[in-house]
Amino acid sequence: MMKPLLPFLMLLASVTTFAQDVKTEAKNVGQENGEKGDTIRLPEQDFFLLLDNDDVDLANNVPVHKIIKDSLVFALLDDPGAAVIDSLWQQELFQSSLYMNLKDSLLNQEYNEVVFDELPTDTLKLRLQKLNAKTPFNVEYNPLLENVIKSYLKRNKKGMERLMALSTYYFPLFEQKLDHYNIPLEIKYLAIVESALNPRARSRVGATGLWQFMFATGKMHGLDVSSYVDERMDPVLATEAAAQYLSTLYRVFEDWDLVLASYNSGPGNVSKAIRRSGGSTNYWNLRPYLPRETAGYVPAFLATMYIFEYAEEHGFQPPHPRTTYFETDTIHTKRMLTFEQISQVTGVEREMLQFLNPSYKLDVIPFIEDKNYSLRLPRNRTGLFVNNENAIYGYAEALEEKKEETLPELVKAETTVRYRVRRGDYLGKIAERYGVGVSQIKQWNNLRSNNLRIGQRLIIYPRKNTATAQRSSSPKTYTVRRGDSLWSISKKFPGVTVQEIKNLNNMSSNRLKPGMKLKLSDG
Repeated sequence: MMKPLLPFLMLLASVTTFAQDVKTEAKNVGQENGEKGDTIRLPEQDFFLLLDNDDVDLANNVPVHKIIKDSLVFALLDDPGAAVIDSLWQQELFQSSLYMNLKDSLLNQEYNEVVFDELPTDTLKLRLQKLNAKTPFNVEYNPLLENVIKSYLKRNKKGMERLMALSTYYFPLFEQKLDHYNIPLEIKYLAIVESALNPRARSRVGATGLWQFMFATGKMHGLDVSSYVDERMDPVLATEAAAQYLSTLYRVFEDWDLVLASYNSGPGNVSKAIRRSGGSTNYWNLRPYLPRETAGYVPAFLATMYIFEYAEEHGFQPPHPRTTYFETDTIHTKRMLTFEQISQVTGVEREMLQFLNPSYKLDVIPFIEDKNYSLRLPRNRTGLFVNNENAIYGYAEALEEKKEETLPELVKAETTVRYRVRRGDYLGKIAERYGVGVSQIKQWNNLRSNNLRIGQRLIIYPRKNTATAQRSSSPKTYTVRRGDSLWSISKKFPGVTVQEIKNLNNMSSNRLKPGMKLKLSDG
C-alpha cells in the first residue's frame, strides 16, 4: 500500500516546500523595503503562475505579489500564458474579412449548380429532413438551398472553422437570452449571417454590432450611443435587444422564416412581398419579391445552420478556446479607466480587454453619475481587481495627473462625423484632424487596408468635439476644495489640462491646499 502513495507524498512535500519558500522570499522582500505587518510581495515571475495554478487553495491563498496602495503601483508583469483565447481570436478581433466576405456573398450569391461529390443529394435530403423535424424553420430540401450549402462547404471551410471557434464564446450568451424570451435557439446562427460574430462590425449603411442594429432601431430598444460607448456593440445588451425585437416580429408574422426576412429588410418590405405574391406567406414563394440581399438571407441562415449542425460529418476542426462567456465576470467601475491602466494592474492583455469589452470605442470606460458602466474580465482576474479596487482607482488618477492630454468629454453620437474623402487625404491626416487613431477609423468603417478612394464616406467619432467650445465658457478661476486634485479639477473643465493649470499658476508640484485660487485661463 505504501508504494502507490510515495509519488503523492513527494508531490505534497514539494508543493509545501515551494509555498514556504515563496512566503519566506516574499517576507524577506517586504522587510528589506521596510514594510510592516503582514504585507507580502511575491516575486514577479511567480504570481501569475500561482494564479493560474490547478491547485485552487494555493492560488487563492497567496496574496497579490505587488501591493497597490496610496495611488502607487508596482509594475505588474504581463502573463505570458494569459491569452485566455488563442491567437486566432485575437487575429480576428477587429478584422472584418469574415464579415465583409459574408455580406458580399449575400449580395452576390450564385445559385447555379455546384458540384460537391462529398455530399450526395440523398444524404443532404435526409439530414435536412432531420433538421426540419427539430426546428420551427422550413428546412425542406430544394435545389437552391443545396447549391448554397455546397458552395459554403466548397469555398469557405477555413472561415467557418474560425466562426465555430468564436461561437464557443458567444453561443452560451445567445442561448441564455433566446431561451428567456422563448425564441428558437437556432436563431443564434442569425448573428453569424448578420455580423460574422464581430461585435464591432459596421455595414455600409451604418448597421452595427453582432445583431446589426441601425441607430434608430437601437435607440428604440434602449441601446445608447455616445462618443465613448456604442451599446449596439455590447454583446449582452445587444443580444437582449435583438431577442426583444425578434419576439415582437414573431407576434406580427407568426412565422420564423418571415421573422428572419423582416429582420433583414424590415417588416414593410415583407408585407409588400406578401401583397405582390398574391397573399402567400411561404418564404420561398415570397423570395422573388424581396430585396436581393434578403433573397439570399434565409438560404444563408439555413446553410449556416446545416454546416454547424453537421460540422463533424464534414470534417471541420475548429480550435478550442480555453474560455467561454460564462468563464468571465463583470465589475461596475466607479471612475474613468483606460484599458491601458487596467492591463497594467491586472496583467490582462489589451487585446483581450478589447475582445471582452467591445462597446468602448476609445478603449476608455467612462464614469457618469446615474449610469452604470462595467468591465468584463476573465474570472481569474476579477478577484485581483476587486481586492485592489480603491488602490487601482488611485493609481489611475495618479497616472492621469501626469498626462497633459485630457480625454474627450462624453457627448451624444448625434455629433458623429460622416467624412467625405477628398483628393490628397490619407488615414493619418484624417485621424490627426479629429484626434483619433488610424486603427480606430479602420475599425469603425471595416477597412481592410489603408487605401482610400475620393468620395468615400467615413464614419468618425471625433475626440476633439467639445473641448474647444466648452473652454471658452469655463470660469477663469477655481477655489480648491478639500479632496480636490489637479486631475479632478481638470476633469471639471473640459479642455483644461493638468499641465496648463500648473503653468498658469507657476506650480512646481501637484500639491494643493483648500482655499487656494487657481487660474484656469490667461484672461
